[in-house]
Amino acid sequence: MRVSKFGGAVDPTARLESRQLWPPSVLSAIARYEGFLRQPGRPLYLPWPDCPCCDVVDARDTLQLALDQLPPLSRAALQELVSRLDADLRRRSLPDPDAPRDNEWQAAHWWRRRLHEPWPGW
Repeated sequence: MRVSKFGGAVDPTARLESRQLWPPSVLSAIARYEGFLRQPGRPLYLPWPDCPCCDVVDARDTLQLALDQLPPLSRAALQELVSRLDADLRRRSLPDPDAPRDNEWQAAHWWRRRLHEPWPGW
């Protein structure tokens, strides 16, 4: 088993990935989220993804799943990192005033209700 980047000798993140996600989905999600936030400019508009591997919303969803499932020590370390990234996303992106409130999936988390870039071809 991997040594955890987020606390503990045996990596609960690797255990979670092997049971519910795919290795190394949490580190990949962190890299995608950080990569999106490294872009210059403000505001940042969420891209319309071609695939989940490029989707910042999917990355944040993966991190939320990990936060919901990890034991307290690992969760606390990951939460510290995710909170910093979330603060940057909130600061550099805009809420979507037209985001449907009756769509349960979209309404469940704030990062799903940020403005996207214009739809290709519009």
